[in-house]
Amino acid sequence: MLKNGGNGASSDRTATLGKATVLAIGKAFPKQLIPQEHLVEGYIRDTNCHDLVVKEKLERLCKTTTVKTRYTVMSREILDKYPEIATEGTPTIRQKLEIANPAVVEMALEASIACIKEWGRPAQDITHIVYVSSSEIRLPGGDLYLSAELGLRSDVGRVMLYFLGCYGGVTGLRVAKDIAENNPGSRVLLTTSETTILGFRPPNKDRPYDLVGAALFGDGAAAVVIGSNPDLSRENPFMELNYAVQQFLPGTHNVIDGCLTEEGINFKLGRDLPIKIEDNIEEFCKKLMSKEGLKEFNELFWAVHPGGPAILNRVENTLKLTGDKLNCSRRALMDYGNVSSNTIFYVMEYMREELKNKENGGEEWGLALAFGPGITFEGILLRSL
Repeated sequence: MLKNGGNGASSDRTATLGKATVLAIGKAFPKQLIPQEHLVEGYIRDTNCHDLVVKEKLERLCKTTTVKTRYTVMSREILDKYPEIATEGTPTIRQKLEIANPAVVEMALEASIACIKEWGRPAQDITHIVYVSSSEIRLPGGDLYLSAELGLRSDVGRVMLYFLGCYGGVTGLRVAKDIAENNPGSRVLLTTSETTILGFRPPNKDRPYDLVGAALFGDGAAAVVIGSNPDLSRENPFMELNYAVQQFLPGTHNVIDGCLTEEGINFKLGRDLPIKIEDNIEEFCKKLMSKEGLKEFNELFWAVHPGGPAILNRVENTLKLTGDKLNCSRRALMDYGNVSSNTIFYVMEYMREELKNKENGGEEWGLALAFGPGITFEGILLRSL
């Protein structure tokens, strides 16, 4: 065991020898901050929509999402330069990639710099990079551009995880965990970065989910440094990645459906998604908890990807969680919206803050959960240090 003081209030907890730990965390956002109460007027104006029914539906959706603020790459300047983006039926994938590709790396760079600064070691000590995004398409990918911008070693081991959607951040943690635990002395930079640019289009009654996306999703980036056997003279681990499980639900691959077209990315979201999660979440959580013989859901802390309030409510009700257990997830949704793969890290950052302020460091064990296309469940048994 390795002694640790990651949460300040819990100096008696120790990191398990050989287990991956989270050593630092960072985040970044584009410049445009949109209060939810201003979104409808801006979106209707920017897409030249004159349909009052559409406007009223978007207003209702904006109220039910519980989102208060979001960040976005999209701006008036971009629409002035690419007015065709707001025109129905126009092939604009080239233009959207011209915007999204550099924006995604710029946000990833800012988040990574913040994370490495908190970590306190030189960027050249990074041995591997895991790069997660569903928002860019090019060869070489953003992992190479980010590595070069950060000045990482030319022999840094690079892994790209593309188009996983909302569970991509937890998948990244699982992959980074495997790398860290199987390469002694390694330090893995995991970066996620997302923008809604590829899915931006005018509202259409034949695409009702476009309005859900407009009301719910935001842009941003996150980064963490992962490593096992931390050097406590210069590193401060705060979370142990104890055990990871990924599982897909057979026969549900059409519930979340996305395809790339000449206009960008089109998404369809089945109304039964929250029900599918509700029907399978308890068994999945018990599988993770059984690794350490844990039984009681309310004795854990919970970092759940906030895909939307309906999903959080279903998880809370099914597992009979007390009212404060999903506070960090609800807070992240309120402050940033659903930022796809990034959002789990905003939840984890709030969770670190919450546990630090609790007596004796709060709960020792917890779960990080995310859900996405497949339907895929991705989960990690966490241990607060």
